[in-house]
Amino acid sequence: MSTASSSSFRPDVNWFTQARFGLFIHWGLYSLAARHEWVQHRERLTGEHYQRYFEHFDPDLYDPRQWAAEAKAAGMKYVVITTKHHEGFCLWDSAHTDFKAPKTPAGRDLLVPFVEAFREAGLKIGLYYSLIDWHHGDFSVDKLHPQRDDADFRKAAAGRDMRKYAAYMRAQTEELLTRFGKIDILWYDFSYPGEDGKGAGDWESEALMELIRKLQPEILINNRLDLPMAPDFHTPEQYQPQTAPVDAEGRPQPWEACQTFSGSWGYYRDELTWKSVPQLLGMLIDGVSKGGNLLLNVGPTARGEFDDRARARLEGIGTWMRLHSRSIYGCGAAPAEFPAPPDCRYTYHAEKKRLYLHLLAWPFLHVHLDHLAGKVKYAQFLHDASEVGIRQGENANPKVTRPHQITLELPTVKPSPEVPVIELFLE
Repeated sequence: MSTASSSSFRPDVNWFTQARFGLFIHWGLYSLAARHEWVQHRERLTGEHYQRYFEHFDPDLYDPRQWAAEAKAAGMKYVVITTKHHEGFCLWDSAHTDFKAPKTPAGRDLLVPFVEAFREAGLKIGLYYSLIDWHHGDFSVDKLHPQRDDADFRKAAAGRDMRKYAAYMRAQTEELLTRFGKIDILWYDFSYPGEDGKGAGDWESEALMELIRKLQPEILINNRLDLPMAPDFHTPEQYQPQTAPVDAEGRPQPWEACQTFSGSWGYYRDELTWKSVPQLLGMLIDGVSKGGNLLLNVGPTARGEFDDRARARLEGIGTWMRLHSRSIYGCGAAPAEFPAPPDCRYTYHAEKKRLYLHLLAWPFLHVHLDHLAGKVKYAQFLHDASEVGIRQGENANPKVTRPHQITLELPTVKPSPEVPVIELFLE
């Protein structure tokens, strides 16, 4: 078996673990419904009903260069876009379906200019592809299908052939990996094996993996194909894991938390549970402190723009990242011997021997750091490079400092950044 096709082959993930921050984009016909990307499933909409969105999809304000500029200004290093979500609609001019952007009032391939714009902006390119497809005539009806409860529909669909659908997926995957140049991530979504579900056998995942490794051996593939082999990276969704995923030997594995601004991935006009900028920064910092990435999602409108709520948060993140990105890029978990104090997170740059203390809550005058006595030669706030006083050894206050600790002297008033960061230069 060739190296590229071997199940033991692992592409280089170094760029991914250096980048730490990416943009997820969920964009499709559901943006017209504007009430969650699973609207077809949630409201049990028929294909005939859903067709209205196809017939009115006309993103006249779509400017992928603007999207790329906003992502870059926020400090993002890579992007993943939904080329096809569960609805089955394709953003590119696929030769294997008419359920695609060029057949809508948009009248054009929307993926080509997207890839060009983000590549020009210097971001790595990731393509999301749904394993689920509620539009395809050979995708068998299961527990997630919009018409799962329609007995007549299930009966009429009984002859559907998943082998034909699996071949369709391979054909579209080949298009995505041969038409758009080098692709850095292939993000499949998702398996749900078991009763009335679908898994590796339905997708023919091994054949799919063989094709991918043949076409683009170095591409990174996520963990949603229901295969026993270790994935290139793990994808915890809508939660922050307590610890990094590990392999069978207990070694930490590459991972990214995929998260939304609100409770929806697609554009949702009336959704109100939007996270604040400090919350979002906390998620980014927390992930990096555990050796992971943050893939933060935007759901553009049906006219092709990021809405004002998303823009405001991207701008807020960008303001912080402009001054604090060196505590994120190239960083990971701190050595286990350095536990972070309460309400704080460490990130660590091993090559530069710098430890970054992120203060998620502002303490009163002092913060005490365990097991760093004699190991820190200088400390400063990262946003302005102003010195932070260190008490250790002869300068320590025995009333508040234990022998193995150092104490950082802080101003009474919290500095202006949403999350202040102290950069510790280690001996």
